[in-house]
Amino acid sequence: MGDDPSSAPLVRSKQRVADHGEVFTPPWMVEDMLNLVKAESERIDSRVLEPACGSGNFLVPIIKRKLATVERRYGKSDFERRHQALFALMCIYGIELLADNAAECRANLTEVFSNYLGLAPADTWYTAAERVLAANVVQGDALTMTTVGTTPDTHGHPIVFPEWGYLGKGKYQRRDFRYDSLTQRASFQGTLWDHLEEHEIFTPTKEYPAMTVEELAA
Repeated sequence: MGDDPSSAPLVRSKQRVADHGEVFTPPWMVEDMLNLVKAESERIDSRVLEPACGSGNFLVPIIKRKLATVERRYGKSDFERRHQALFALMCIYGIELLADNAAECRANLTEVFSNYLGLAPADTWYTAAERVLAANVVQGDALTMTTVGTTPDTHGHPIVFPEWGYLGKGKYQRRDFRYDSLTQRASFQGTLWDHLEEHEIFTPTKEYPAMTVEELAA
């Protein structure tokens, strides 16, 4: 990358680089990389997983692109605009080793979403977004596919991600899958959730009844 400082990866501290290999991709490079998959990065229902998401250097620009698509398609209907915006958020996933980065990533994504819809923290939609991101952005190790935490309840368990679907008329569906099973399916078909018979690959670890935003927030 030469001597141009703007092209260098960003770091918080040399110690974190040494301990965890932590570097952050510059924003201009993120945009260039996303432009290589422009259509997918802008599609509302494209599911994106960043296995070392940091504070959201990739995921934040992606949700901004998705919300721009929501505005173009559904901007004239506040009902659909809100529900499609939440669905766009539901399709973003991250794994991050460090707790502070994971929390910052969730906060950054929530901020973009809430700014788009003009939400206050007490708003039901704001709470729903926080619930979604608590499940979608996981503190874990993408190599071992297990959670990382400070207690037996939060450490060393298989990472589980929710598959969210928008059923229309304000209803969402959630099914949970183990990440290690998803990677097996991805290697078989090329995407995490493609249209295969469930018994051919795997079944969800848990299924939830269809829910509204209010039920999700509660």
